[in-house]
Amino acid sequence: MNVRRSAAVLAATAVIGAAAPAVAASPSPSPSVAIPEGLYGAGDPTYDGVWRQSLTLLALNRQGVIPAQKAEDWLAGQQCASGAFPAFRADTTKPCDAKVMVDTNSTAAAVQALATVTSQHEDAVRKGLAWLKSVQNEDGGWGYTAGGATDANSTSVVIDAILAASMTGTGSMKSFEKDGKTPSDALLKLALPCTGDGGAFAYQPDKKGKLVANADATAAAVLSGLGGQPQIFLLGGEQASKSCEKPRDFERAVHNGASYLAGTMAKDKYLKSALPGAEDQPDYGNTADAVVALSAADFNDEAAASVHWLETHALKWAAQSGPAAYAQLIFAARAGGVDPREFGGKNLVTLLNATGPKPEHVPTLDEEPLLEANTDEDDDDGALTVAWTVGGGLLLGSLIGSALMLRGRKREQ
Repeated sequence: MNVRRSAAVLAATAVIGAAAPAVAASPSPSPSVAIPEGLYGAGDPTYDGVWRQSLTLLALNRQGVIPAQKAEDWLAGQQCASGAFPAFRADTTKPCDAKVMVDTNSTAAAVQALATVTSQHEDAVRKGLAWLKSVQNEDGGWGYTAGGATDANSTSVVIDAILAASMTGTGSMKSFEKDGKTPSDALLKLALPCTGDGGAFAYQPDKKGKLVANADATAAAVLSGLGGQPQIFLLGGEQASKSCEKPRDFERAVHNGASYLAGTMAKDKYLKSALPGAEDQPDYGNTADAVVALSAADFNDEAAASVHWLETHALKWAAQSGPAAYAQLIFAARAGGVDPREFGGKNLVTLLNATGPKPEHVPTLDEEPLLEANTDEDDDDGALTVAWTVGGGLLLGSLIGSALMLRGRKREQ
């Protein structure tokens, strides 16, 4: 049996899930290291090599593209013997030492990509999950680095990775219950009450222990809580109603978070940069993530309005930012009811393919995954609506990828 999956098989198992990394850096236009063969993007990969490769492979997979083998192999080759992944290591012939900074976000993204795109690296997936289990915090969540305080973004990314691995039998959410605490329990502790910015999630408590609303963290938590949704174009269900009730369980907190996003984006159709000292300007990456979250939670009107705003405004940002930004727009387009091949007059799939090695196969229009959602729970071949329970939260569907990246942040040490 050929271990490289066909585009048709990939199309049958791929559904969108999203979360944003706790820390990311925008790629430098002038790399300080040589760009390895097989890596997507021409920017400096020091802080985002594994991240952008993972997101790119997931987005292309969702479009039925079979990438070059060397693209998959490059990603797998970044793994350390411990099972963890760093953001990037230039020399993979040397074993990882204390100077190689590994993190949960890079590890989770790589695990999710390798579990979804190929069956050749199951050992790498298992080792990555084992390392994530070994650094899980007592509250059930994860920080960006091993032992770091739990944050909503990192915890959400890891949840997505576990579920992706579960779909292939290489992982199990049940094994990530720690001292009676689940990952969803950790996220629930970061949900704000229904006052002020009610419904939002915080990234972490601030220095005084206060929870402060964070749209990026909210989108990540909402999508990890929903676990992806029916196949590709997600619009078409009943429009959800904005409401906020005391988040007694994670499922309620997820709806509250989606309601917060819908209200926040109703006026401008985009999210504004939350970086300290940043000008009052759009945050394209967070907006793309929020579109996927809104669509997954059935806030269809808001998702459609914002994805059309992205069509008009985000292509220049993506061209400057690199492959992960194109991947984010692919996820947002599909979630918001827009064909990624006709996004603002551009073909996002073609643009993304052009940033890396020539793929083994790019589907024709006839081979593309169907552009309609298939939610027939009795269709065993489709397997597109699968229920997963994580703590008190209902997680629907398998995951394809995390709308992850390029926030323009500087790496925090």
